[in-house]
Amino acid sequence: MNMLDENNSLLLLIDVQEKLVAMLEKNTVVKKSNTLLKTANILGIPAIITEQYPQGLGKTVDFVAEHIKDSTVVFEKSSFSAVKDEGFLDKIKSFGKKQIIVGGIEAHICVHQTVADLIENDFEVYVVKDACASRKKDDFKSGIKLMEQNGAKITATEAVLFELLKSSKHPNFKEIQALVK
Repeated sequence: MNMLDENNSLLLLIDVQEKLVAMLEKNTVVKKSNTLLKTANILGIPAIITEQYPQGLGKTVDFVAEHIKDSTVVFEKSSFSAVKDEGFLDKIKSFGKKQIIVGGIEAHICVHQTVADLIENDFEVYVVKDACASRKKDDFKSGIKLMEQNGAKITATEAVLFELLKSSKHPNFKEIQALVK
């Protein structure tokens, strides 16, 4: 496939947690993660949110967590690649979606390793660059480059939203459009 399909997509937000967000210079990852989660909720796209060692790094930041629905899976992990944690791959496969939209922290560690493993397991992965972050700019750049070299499609939040909608005639167009105004 060359474009996202709302019926074949799943949103994966990786470790958008209190202490990790507090270490970032810029905080656009929270805003963009929030927009992606709201979009997934509106369009009925399943969402999984991972939390790396929440006892030490805190839970998902409130600005994003307030949009977690009962159907959203919150998955506690200890491996840098969520795929390496027991039950994660089975959970993703249970949704029957082939396209995984990914954002999170840190781009060069947990996001990169999870993306590499998802690609290895034959998923089509869309990394939302403006919904990813690392503490250091060079680490972020190398993480994005590695993911692209591994076969991930690098995209942006607005591109994802409008690719999922396909047309201004989509029944949720105005609601989604309002998220980026």
